[in-house]
Amino acid sequence: MNYPVLLKRSAEHVALFYFDHLDERLVYHNQHHTKQVVDNVQQIAAHYQLSEHDLFIVISAAWFHDTGILIDGIEDHEQKSAEIAAAFLQTLHVPAEDIAAVKQAILSTKMPQTPVSLVDKILCDADLFNLGTDSFKENNRQVRKELEAFNETKIGGEEWRLSSIALLENHTYHTDYCRGLLDATKAENLSDLRRRQEEKIQKRQAAEAETAEGFSAENASPEQASAPATEPAKPKKTEKPIRGVETMFRVSSSNHQRLSVMADNKAHIMITVNSIIISVGTGFIIGKFGKTPQLIIPSVLLLMVNVITIIYAILATRPRIPGGVFTIEQVERKSVNLLFFGSFYKMGFKEFEYGMRQMMNDSDFLYGSLIKDIYWQGKVLGRKFRLLRIAYDVFMYGTATAVIAFILAEIFYNW
Repeated sequence: MNYPVLLKRSAEHVALFYFDHLDERLVYHNQHHTKQVVDNVQQIAAHYQLSEHDLFIVISAAWFHDTGILIDGIEDHEQKSAEIAAAFLQTLHVPAEDIAAVKQAILSTKMPQTPVSLVDKILCDADLFNLGTDSFKENNRQVRKELEAFNETKIGGEEWRLSSIALLENHTYHTDYCRGLLDATKAENLSDLRRRQEEKIQKRQAAEAETAEGFSAENASPEQASAPATEPAKPKKTEKPIRGVETMFRVSSSNHQRLSVMADNKAHIMITVNSIIISVGTGFIIGKFGKTPQLIIPSVLLLMVNVITIIYAILATRPRIPGGVFTIEQVERKSVNLLFFGSFYKMGFKEFEYGMRQMMNDSDFLYGSLIKDIYWQGKVLGRKFRLLRIAYDVFMYGTATAVIAFILAEIFYNW
């Protein structure tokens, strides 16, 4: 069977299904989440080098695994999702055993998850991939908002944090790949939830105690009423703006890439224009030096301007390639930028994978690499635009000088 075509048809059907059953209450289990799960599946499946057949099963299940929410709501939606997937795959004449495997994979995502095959385990881990990422906090907030909208009731902060803590405590990734990649960050997320829960409980208890003391003070003697007030509560700790930081990195990197393309285009324009002038000049002017000797100096001046301009334009686009090798010590010191190909293109895959896993499990290492990447992008851009500025200045002033030289040569020669 042509699995890529079948997957494309499935993706298109799910996109249309979400469009036809649009529900504004789905702030988390929406089409964006589905696409993210598919991406997670592809990442995990690549590690295990799944066959084309198994890849079709797990990606198909990923596309359909939450479609049942659009029909029957969040509770026990997996059965409806499996039915929707089966009904569509039958129209594509997918074999019955493959449809059964897709349904089994979808049903295995129901909490508590019950995966059996590797395909089931990959889908389950992809569905809850965010538990071990820095985006967990924002995603958890969206799930809470979504449940409040569906149940038409407000969920208290302490109650929600308690259920989130229970989820993280009882959850286990089913693949070795996700355990190695995500367990460390999941533990940090759990620790952060516990800390915030404890702080909120202490703050509530302090407020309740203060209220009780205030009530007692109303009936206290003048001497008791003049006692010093309770120490004011400490200001709330400012939370790290994770999404804002990631957006900043993404926008900065995108802007640098656009500026780099712009610089390359400008350099190509300079190279093309000056190459044409050199070709025309050598063909029409230099060949006639015997008849017009007064044009020798202006012509040579113009050609020098063109050559110098081309040299600087080429230097602006000429790549600099580093050694392409890093050491384990550099990874341990977090001094290597694995986001730049020049740091690893001569390395073996195992060494590179080790370095990437270390970086993904260490937020300081990851953000440090992003900072280095943006910094060196800026350094390269600065060099490009500096050389381009010289090329444009040489071309502008040099061409004007050459034209004046041609005019003066003709005037003085005719005298």
